[in-house]
Amino acid sequence: QLQLVDSGGGLVQPGGSLRLSCTTSGFTLDYYAIGWFRQAPGKEREGVSCITSNSGDTAYVDSVKGRFTISRDNAKNTVYLQMNSLKPEDTAVYYCAIRGVCGGTWYKGGIYENWGQGTQVTVSS
Repeated sequence: QLQLVDSGGGLVQPGGSLRLSCTTSGFTLDYYAIGWFRQAPGKEREGVSCITSNSGDTAYVDSVKGRFTISRDNAKNTVYLQMNSLKPEDTAVYYCAIRGVCGGTWYKGGIYENWGQGTQVTVSS
């Protein structure tokens, strides 16, 4: 059974860091791109980042460039989102999802196939 499990969220002060993990099972992660999305209360879901199957290409939404880094370890069936210099506006539930490639439409959640359950990130003093 294909499954994605998001973890690593929590409460952190502004300027702090968190590392999210997306651990997968039931399929071969090597062949898939992984995207990270977030949704804050009262806001639409937003694409945060995407990484291709061989880590050869990554994409980020402008608001996190230079602060967030996406990476993957296919041997561990896990994709990571390292989040540094966190801001209150980063507060949201973060989700990972799979698709074949990132491509130019990587930020559109509707084209992803399967999703994790989400992990809450709260940035507050």
